[in-house]
Amino acid sequence: MYQTFSGSSRRPRQVNLSGRNPNPFAAVGQGTGHQQALASAHEERAQRAKQRARLEAAKHIQRVWRGAKCRTQVKEKWREEWDAKEGDGSTEDEIPYQNSVVCLQQMKLLVQFVRVQYDGDRKRVYTCCNRLMAAYRSGGVGKEEGGPWPMAYLRLERLCLDVLAWMAEHWKHLGEEDIKGGQVLFQALKLLSSLEPRLTACRLSEHYYHTLALFVPIWQSSDILKSSTAFTVALTAPLAAPASSTPTAYASLATQLLSTHLPRDLLHTASAAIDSQRLGSAVFAALSSEPSKEPREGQERTSYGKSRRDPLSNPHRRLALLANVIFVYRFAHSFSDPEAYSADRDFVGAVGSLLSSVSGLVEAESAHNEFFREQTDSLVDAENVGNLLSGSNEEDAMLFAGYALTLLRVFRRRGDDIRMWLYLGSNSTSSRNRGSAIRYFWNVVQHTTVYQAITKDSRAAISFLKLQPKQDRSEWKTQSLDGTRPFTTQRPVDSAGNRITKEWEIILVFLELYTFVLKIMGDDEFFAGSETSVKTNQSASSRTRDNTLPLTEVKDLTTFLKNLGFTMYFDMSLIIGSNDLSEGNDVGSLSKHFGRPSVLAMADEDESSKSDDDNRVSQSVAGITGMSIDYVKGLVTGVLRQIYERDSRRRFLPKEHWLMSSSRLSMEGNFIQAVVVEEESRHQIQEVSDAEGEDNPYDLDGDDGDEHEVWQPPATVRDRFRRRPNGADTERRIRQQRKASRKRYLQAVAPRLEILQNMPFLIPFDTRVQIFREFVHLDMLKRRNGYVDPDLWRQSMMFGSHHGSIGGGDGELNKHHAKIRRKHVFEDAFEQFWGLGEGLKEPIQITFVDEFDIVEAGIDGGGVTKEFLTSVTSQAFEPGPENLFVENEQHLLYPNPALLDAIKYAYDVSTQDGRLVAIETCRRYEFLGRIVGKCLYEGILVDISFAGFFLLKWALTGGSGSAPRETGYRANLNDLREMDEALYQGLLQLKNYPGDVEADFSLNFTVTDNIPLLSAPVLSGKNAPKSKTITRDLRPPSGADTPVTNANRLLYISAIARHRLQTQPHLQTTAFLKGLASIIQPGWLSMFNQSELQTLLGGTQAALNIPDLRQHTAYGGCALEDVDRRRVLKFVTSTPRAPLLGFASLTPSFSIRDAGADEARFPTTSTCVNLLKLPMYRSKEALRDKLLYAVRSGAGFDLS
Repeated sequence: MYQTFSGSSRRPRQVNLSGRNPNPFAAVGQGTGHQQALASAHEERAQRAKQRARLEAAKHIQRVWRGAKCRTQVKEKWREEWDAKEGDGSTEDEIPYQNSVVCLQQMKLLVQFVRVQYDGDRKRVYTCCNRLMAAYRSGGVGKEEGGPWPMAYLRLERLCLDVLAWMAEHWKHLGEEDIKGGQVLFQALKLLSSLEPRLTACRLSEHYYHTLALFVPIWQSSDILKSSTAFTVALTAPLAAPASSTPTAYASLATQLLSTHLPRDLLHTASAAIDSQRLGSAVFAALSSEPSKEPREGQERTSYGKSRRDPLSNPHRRLALLANVIFVYRFAHSFSDPEAYSADRDFVGAVGSLLSSVSGLVEAESAHNEFFREQTDSLVDAENVGNLLSGSNEEDAMLFAGYALTLLRVFRRRGDDIRMWLYLGSNSTSSRNRGSAIRYFWNVVQHTTVYQAITKDSRAAISFLKLQPKQDRSEWKTQSLDGTRPFTTQRPVDSAGNRITKEWEIILVFLELYTFVLKIMGDDEFFAGSETSVKTNQSASSRTRDNTLPLTEVKDLTTFLKNLGFTMYFDMSLIIGSNDLSEGNDVGSLSKHFGRPSVLAMADEDESSKSDDDNRVSQSVAGITGMSIDYVKGLVTGVLRQIYERDSRRRFLPKEHWLMSSSRLSMEGNFIQAVVVEEESRHQIQEVSDAEGEDNPYDLDGDDGDEHEVWQPPATVRDRFRRRPNGADTERRIRQQRKASRKRYLQAVAPRLEILQNMPFLIPFDTRVQIFREFVHLDMLKRRNGYVDPDLWRQSMMFGSHHGSIGGGDGELNKHHAKIRRKHVFEDAFEQFWGLGEGLKEPIQITFVDEFDIVEAGIDGGGVTKEFLTSVTSQAFEPGPENLFVENEQHLLYPNPALLDAIKYAYDVSTQDGRLVAIETCRRYEFLGRIVGKCLYEGILVDISFAGFFLLKWALTGGSGSAPRETGYRANLNDLREMDEALYQGLLQLKNYPGDVEADFSLNFTVTDNIPLLSAPVLSGKNAPKSKTITRDLRPPSGADTPVTNANRLLYISAIARHRLQTQPHLQTTAFLKGLASIIQPGWLSMFNQSELQTLLGGTQAALNIPDLRQHTAYGGCALEDVDRRRVLKFVTSTPRAPLLGFASLTPSFSIRDAGADEARFPTTSTCVNLLKLPMYRSKEALRDKLLYAVRSGAGFDLS
C-alpha cells in the first residue's frame, strides 16, 4: 500500500514530459521522437571526428617517416663524403690533416651526422680527434680568434662529451676499441678546452663535468682508467679559463663533480690543480643564487643524455660536496694549517651554507662514512674555530657569526668546546687590537636596528621575529634525524631582509658567547670587571674581566632581553600565526584539535604534515637557517636567568627593573583569574595527553639521562634506526608532531602562564604567591569534589555518594590515618604513608603516641598535622655523612651525593638484598619530596633551609607539567661555591693560572670521589676502612688520557661542576624531585627563584614584624610580653617564621585567650587554630618563667 499524508492509498500518476526513457538500464540512443534523432546526430558527429583524427594521424606518420628517411639518406651521404676525404685510416692513426681548411670542413661535417649509438660513427669521432691533435702538435691548426673555428671546436667538444656519456652507460659491454677510443676523447677534451677555454667554461662546463662524473664509479674499478692520466688531466682542464669565465667552470665542477663521492686518491690528484679560493667563492656564489631552470643565453642543449635537475637539490649530493670542499681546502694547506683558511670569507660562506642545508643529516652520514666524518670533524677543533671571530671588519664578523651559529647547531655534542674555542680564539693576540670578543660584539649589537627597536618597544620584536625572506635553490629540504619535520634552507634576497638576518646572527652569537662567559665567571670577577675599563690582557684573570660589561650596560642588555623574551612568550600567537590554532580556540574543541588519528589516517597525516612544515618553515627567526623560535627563547631565557640569579645573590639592579611595564603586563583587574583560566586550559591538555598515553608537552623526563653512574657509549644513528621496527618511526613522528602542536597551542592560549614559568621575575613576588595559592586551591577543589575543609571532605568520603579521585569509605580514610611514635616520626610516616603516592595531597589524621604507646591528648584539628610535618622534616633532614642530606658551611641542606655510592660498596648490590637497600633509599628521598610538597600544598611553613643550587633544580628538572627545556638547570662555577668553597677556590686558581697548567698541575679529565663506608655486614671487622676513593672519567672513554691544558681547562672546570652538582647526586635528586612533583606541579615552582622558594617553604628570614603581629592578634583578656618571640610563635603556630604575606594572611588569626586563674598551670596552645591559652599570672616574671618553660620543654600535646 502506498502511504500518503492525504489518507489515500492510490499511487499518484507520474507524467514524463522530458521525452527521455525513464528506464535507467535502457541502451543509449533508444527513445522516441526527437530524442532518438538527437542521439543519432551525436553518434554520427563522433564518427566523423574519429575519421578525421585517424586521417590526420596517418598524414603525421607519413610526414615523420618521409622526414626521417630523408635525414637518414642525407646523413648517409655525408658519411660517404666524410669517409672519402678521410680514407681508410684506423682510429689509431695520428696523421694530421693536410691543412686547416680540410680540418675545419671535416669537423663541421662530422657533427652533422654522428649518432653515438652507431659503432661506425664513434670510430669516426676517434679518428677525427686523433688527427686534430696531430694537426695541433704539428702546428697545422691552433687557437683561432673569431670566424667559424670557436663554434666548430665547441661543437666537436660537445660531441665528444655525448659519446663519452653513452660509453659510461654501456661501459660493461664496450669492446677494446671503444675503451681505447675513450682515452682519445679524454685527451681531445683537454685540447679543445684549452683552445676555447671561455666558451667551454661558459657554455659547456656543466655538461662537461656531468659527463666526467659518470666515469667516477667506473674509474674505481677500471685499471685502464687508473693507469692513464688522460682522465685526471681532463678533470681540471676547464679550470684554466680566463678569470672572467673561471667562476662558471668552478661552479660546474662543484655542482656536477664534487657533489659525488669521489675516491680519495682521485680527489687527491684533482685537488693539486684546483684553486681552493676560487672553488670556495664559486660554491658560495652558486649557493646564494637561484638555480637556472633553462639553459643560459647562448648555451647549447646536450644531444644525448637524460634531462638533469639541479644536483644540489639532492641533500646527499650536498653532503658529498661539503666533504670534498673541506678536503680541497685542507689539501691546499697541507692538512696542517687550518688557521690559514678557517677565517677565509669564501670558505666560511661555502661550508657554512652547505652545512646549514644538511644539518639534520650530518650525524647519520658521519656514522657510516669515515671520509665525511674526518672532514667535518676537522671543522671542530681549536685552530679552526678559534680563528673565526677575528674578522677585521663588521661585514666579515656578521658572516662568521652565522657560521659559528651553524657549528653550534650542527655539532650540539661539541657545543661547550665550540663556545670555549670561540671565547679563547677571539681573545687571542691576533685579535687583541680589536678588544675582547664580548665587548666587540656587544658594541656591534648596540648599533643594530633590532636591538635599538626592541629596547625601546617590546612590540617591535614581533615584526623582526616574523621576517621570512624568500627561499632559493628551489627550497632545499632535508629530513631531520628525529623525523619531526623537514629542514629548509633560506637566504634573504632583499637588502633589508639580509641586513636584519645578519643583525640577528650577531645578536645570537653574542648571547652564545656571553652565556659561556657567565658560566665560567665568578661573582667577584663579574663585579670587579664591570667596574673597570678594558686593560691589557696579561693573564687569564684579566682576560675574563675584559669580557665583562659595565653594570650600566648589563642593565641595558637585560632590558633588551626582557622585552624580547616577553614578546616571544606573550605574543607567540602573533609570531607563529593562527593557522595552527584555528581549531583550538575554545575548550570544547580541544579533543577535536588534539585527538589521536585513526590508524588508517596515519599515512595521510604523515604526508600532510610535510606541507604544513614547509609552510611554517620551522618558525625560523628572521629566516636564519634552522634558528627556531624555541632555540632563541631558550638562549634569551638562559642568559636572562643567569643575570637575574647574580642579581639575586648580590643586588646591583633596582628591584623594579625586572618588572614588566604595566602597559604590556598589567597586574590590575583580573590578572590572577586570567592565569587560573590558563592553568585550567593547560590541565585539560595534559588530561588529553595522559588519556592517550603521551608525555606532557612540558615534560622534561630524560633531561639528565646521560648523568647515570655507569657510562655507556652512545648508540650510533645506524644502530638506532636498525633497532626501530617498521612503522614505529612513523608513529613516533606523528606523536612528536602532535606533541609539538599542543605545545604551540598552549604557548598561544596561555601567554601569562608561559611568562610565569619561564620569566617569573617580570611579575611581583606577592602576586606570584597569590597565584600559587590559587593553583593549589583549584587543585584541592578538583581532588576533593569541592570540599576543601578537611572535616567536610571526610564526611563526604564517609557518607557521600561520590568519593573523589582516590576512592571512598572507611577503608580509604584509614589509609590517611597514622599512629606515630615521637622518637620514630620519619620511619613511621614512611611506613604508613608511602603507599598513598599523590594521595598524600588529601587531609591526613595523626595520632601521636609516646614510648609506652600511650596516645597523646591532642585532637587533630590541623595543628597535630602541622606538628607531624615539622617533626618529620626535623628528623629526616638531620645532616650527616650517612644520612639522606648533608649541609654546607652555611648549614644549608642538599642531598648526600655519596650516599648511594656508599650503599653500593657497603652492600652487595648484585644480590636481591643489596638492590632492595638502594631502592629503599631512593624511595625515602621520594617520600621526603612528597612531605616537602605536602607542606607547600597545605601552606605549612617548616624550619629547614636548602642550598640554593638544590632549590634551583626544583622547578627546572623533570616532572609532569614542568617548565620548558630551555629553562633547565645548568651547573656553573658559582653554584659549586655554595657546595664546596675549597673546591671553588681551587678551580678559580686553575682558571686564572698564568703559567703552564699541564706541566704545573698534572691534571687529567678524571675526578676522585671520596665515599664514606657505612657499617654493613660486608665491612664488619676491626680494620675496616672508613672511606674509599673512586676515580671517574669526565670524558669517557679517554678522560684519563686527556691532560688538562691552558686550552681546555675551562672545559675541565665545567665538567667538574657538572659532575659535582648534577651527575653524582643525580639519582638522589631525581627521586626527591619525583616525589615533590607528585604533590606540587614543577610548573608552579618555576614561578620562583631559589631564594623565593626558600621563603615559600620556610617563611621570611627577616625579624618578626611585631606591630603587624599585634595588629592581627585577637586578645581575650591578657597582654602578650614580647619575649623569645620565635619560640613562642613556633609554640603557637608550629613554625618559628612569619607568614609570607604577613600576619594578616594567617588563618585562623593569632589568638590569645584567658585560661583561668590557676597560676600553677603552664601556658598551652591549640596549634590547629593558632591559639595561645595563658592563665592569669599575677606577675610578669611568673608569666615569663612559665611561658619559657613551656616553649622549651619540647613536649607533645599533653600540655594542651
